[in-house]
This record gives sequence, structure tokens and C-alpha cells, in this order.
Amino acid sequence: QVQLVESGGGLVQPGGSLGLSCAASGSIFSINDMGWYRQAPGKQRELVATIASDGTTNYADAVKGRFTISRDNAKNTVSLQMNSLKPEDTAVYYCKQIIRPRDSTAMYQYWGQGTQVTVSS
Repeated sequence: QVQLVESGGGLVQPGGSLGLSCAASGSIFSINDMGWYRQAPGKQRELVATIASDGTTNYADAVKGRFTISRDNAKNTVSLQMNSLKPEDTAVYYCKQIIRPRDSTAMYQYWGQGTQVTVSS
């Protein structure tokens, strides 16, 4: 069994900062891409940022220059540092990791439970 557990999030004023973290646990052989997505009320889930196993990153235009994604392969963790937050960043944030379990030769998508980020004065 593999599971992802997210931490972080909460309420912050515009211009503030927050950090999110997502740790994978269980019977893991390897992890490929990791990423963060978000879903605002009434909207579809959208990509925020991804990071490949070689460290290559990709960001949505809306967050470039403000958010930073990173990973710690030893801890099976992906993090998202969010700076200069805006009200439009308010959403539930989900992490995703592409994982090969130990008892499989295939890669699977695993999602975190989601964490609320609210940017408001």
C-alpha cells in the first residue's frame, strides 16, 4: 500500500507565504514525476508545478516567479513554497506522485488528500 500525506496550508494574507509538503510512504520501489495541482470552487483542477526525477521543473504561468517546487528523494517528499500569495491562489492543493510499488513493474498515479489554502485579508 502506498499513500501520500500532505501537510501545510491554511489562511494567509495577500502578499504572504505558505509552504506545503507531501510525503509518500509504503512499499515503494521508485518515484518518477512529482507535482502539485489545485482546484478552486467551481473550477477544474489545474496544474501548479511539477518536478521530474532529474530535477527539471515546470510551472503554470500564473505562479511563475512566486512558487518554488522541490523534492527530497531520500524522504519521498515533494514541497511547494508559495510566496507573494494572491486571493486568486485560494484553492484546495493536491500533490501527485508517479510511483512504482515494490510488487509491480508498472507506474501508478497517487494523490494526496488535499489541503486548503486561503488567501484573504
